[in-house]
Amino acid sequence: MDSVPALDEPLKKVLGPATAKVMAEHLGLHTVGDLLHHYPRRYEERGQLTHLADLPMDEHVTVVAQVADARLHTFASSRAPRGKGQRLEVTITDGSGRLQLVFFGAGVHKPHKELLPGTRAMFAGKVSVFNRRLQLAHPAYELLRGDAEETVETWAGALIPIYPATAKLESWKIGKALQTVLPSAQEAADPLPESLREGRGLVPLPEALLKIHRPHTKADIEEARARLKWDEAFVLQVALARRRHADAQLPAVPRRPRPDGILAAFDDRLPFTLTEGQRKVSEEIFADLATDHPMHRLLQGEVGSGKTLVALRAMLAVVDAGGQAAMLAPTEVLAQQHHRSVTEMMGELAQGGMLGGAENATKVVLLTGSMGAAARRHALLDLATGEAGIVIGTHALIEDKVQFHDLGLVVVDEQHRFGVEQRDALRGKGKQPPHLLVMTATPIPRTVAMTVFGDLETSVLDQLPAGRSPIVSHVVPAADKPHFLARAWERVREEVEKGHQAYVVCPRIGDEEDGAKAKKKSDEDEAEKRPPLAVLDTAEQLARGPLAGLRVEALHGRMQPDDKDAVMRRFAAGEVDVLVATTVIEVGVNVPNATVMVIMDADRFGVSQLHQLRGRVGRGSAPGLCLLVSEMPEASAARQRLNAVASTLDGFELSRIDLEQRREGDVLGQAQSGTRSSLRMLAVIDDEEVIAEAREEATRIVAADPELERLPALRTALDALLDEEREQYLEKG
Repeated sequence: MDSVPALDEPLKKVLGPATAKVMAEHLGLHTVGDLLHHYPRRYEERGQLTHLADLPMDEHVTVVAQVADARLHTFASSRAPRGKGQRLEVTITDGSGRLQLVFFGAGVHKPHKELLPGTRAMFAGKVSVFNRRLQLAHPAYELLRGDAEETVETWAGALIPIYPATAKLESWKIGKALQTVLPSAQEAADPLPESLREGRGLVPLPEALLKIHRPHTKADIEEARARLKWDEAFVLQVALARRRHADAQLPAVPRRPRPDGILAAFDDRLPFTLTEGQRKVSEEIFADLATDHPMHRLLQGEVGSGKTLVALRAMLAVVDAGGQAAMLAPTEVLAQQHHRSVTEMMGELAQGGMLGGAENATKVVLLTGSMGAAARRHALLDLATGEAGIVIGTHALIEDKVQFHDLGLVVVDEQHRFGVEQRDALRGKGKQPPHLLVMTATPIPRTVAMTVFGDLETSVLDQLPAGRSPIVSHVVPAADKPHFLARAWERVREEVEKGHQAYVVCPRIGDEEDGAKAKKKSDEDEAEKRPPLAVLDTAEQLARGPLAGLRVEALHGRMQPDDKDAVMRRFAAGEVDVLVATTVIEVGVNVPNATVMVIMDADRFGVSQLHQLRGRVGRGSAPGLCLLVSEMPEASAARQRLNAVASTLDGFELSRIDLEQRREGDVLGQAQSGTRSSLRMLAVIDDEEVIAEAREEATRIVAADPELERLPALRTALDALLDEEREQYLEKG
């Protein structure tokens, strides 16, 4: 179908170069179609002020209100020593609350003439506090007169749309631009198949666009939203369904374990029985590996649920079938950790070709960027000849020099830390597409999994293995109750006296060179927050102060790899009592003897990250303790977040909280290779039903018509969603 010129028209031609430039740079809007899909954030009824208690600090707000009074003050200042400085203070109200506006200097003349008591207007600006009162300094404003014809036309109807705006382009200017392009909405091609739309009672797309931008009633808004949510969910799910369909057509070598092979020998030597969950997930994986098209599976498991064991059994099944398996880890610390734990679990089965190796053993090699040349050459040779059945490494695995004899399975640990290109490069090293298993310890709510990882089948490990101890978490309010912090350090000492070890986690390393810059800034602005606590300073203060006499060491990402590994080995061997670290320990570090973790400035970490960190303790038979230290006041959102983390160990519950607090745009944007999230109307958490139904419909439609030949308008919408970058993302995902 020919694209409709009106919707493809660059905004430059329609709105002029200056406005178009701001829209492109600040809002990512380039065409008439983009602007039509820039939906209002909310709607104001005339004279309704955003509740003053809800005005967010430091954010750009738009309010509709009436001027209550306006006063011009003169004052002396360094610029106007003779008392000629002028300040205009305007109080606005909506009957339920009041807000102060201030204008200074030459900027007072126009508002002094226009903002007379009784005048109604829209005001936009950044909320700040002065003398303990909220205010807008130099807000932009638009009078709501209702006399000039254009204004009546523009502000007709009781509902005024408030758009996501920027300091450079106020909401009402976006509204005026939309007024110009709104007639083009009639040309919008409807991506939903007619039968689907009518079956679900959804309004046509042109009608939805008119109603979302110019509603007459609240029912108009609801109808438009219901329709536009379906568009977003459905088009995205069709893209993912086509991806799954294309993957199912790819050839792969089926990999089935031998009944008397290395996997059977490994299972025999396990000192414990698998949990029900581990058995079930392993069966799902083995069934996928036995098919002749590549497995694409996401394995979600709570911290410590035994994902590594499940992945290792999958790798051994592939080795049994004559193939090789590669495990990709995001950091050297983690790659070394995995290599150690895999070789320990396998024992003589990991000593292929060596004295003392079992009969059906294989080699397990490590490949990282910082290895010496000789060790690296050796590892590369073992991979090329097929001598090594399993390789564990960082992105050094992806380099051109690395050749596999027969790569059958790629296991990616902590998926969110790898770029799509990195995964793709590794998958490209198989003679045929290898099977793919993606693991994450960050629990992902079902809807996010369906949206972000919708091209992967999902398995969930939600049982903890027997012998895992519970973790108790407490918030330590360091500013309100300093004695609580003193008690926290006593608790660390008590654990060490019992023969256990502790982690102290800080947000920053402390050898950054921006100290001077930070100093300069805080002179100008005393209200600036202090910088987050740093590993190097904290380690020193603890060793001299509350933890004097204990063996305290520091670990952070900027250390040399050998030094990092040496510290981790000493800690694992029990030669270090307290490890003060950054989040390098967040993923996969396994020291069962560590029982307590103190997280400094815990409010600087995300919910999921805190949950990940906490999973490093309680990994042995002794119970774990996690102390979340914060100076934030009790009523703050940050403290509520910490209370939520302290109150539950359920990672899925926490991931919902995390997602509700961040915008899902961040989640999807990150997963969609940094492109702007395509979701403007759909809320991934709240619209679970729409997403699940859209997925079913999409799967059905793609199965019947993979190329969408009978649905040209849907193809057009898909092309718009899958701009080149996102198309590559799905291709490589």
